[in-house]
Amino acid sequence: MALFKKRQEGKPGEWYYCLVHKKVEEGPECPAKDRFGPYGTPEEARHAMETAQERNLEWDTDPKWHDKRSGDGEGENAT
Repeated sequence: MALFKKRQEGKPGEWYYCLVHKKVEEGPECPAKDRFGPYGTPEEARHAMETAQERNLEWDTDPKWHDKRSGDGEGENAT
């Protein structure tokens, strides 16, 4: 059994945005839990937080994910 996990090697041209250091990095420098990506360009990685916000807004306002079920406390019959 290995004592240390093998570090994931990055590929040239893969860009990530580190959530801890708030920076763009080529190849995974930081752990996967702390980064978004991969992105095709440094510019795409630089805008990772804006992209995430836009996607979250789309998800939050998508009517397919906000159907009203009876008994859930929402809708016309809720008091």
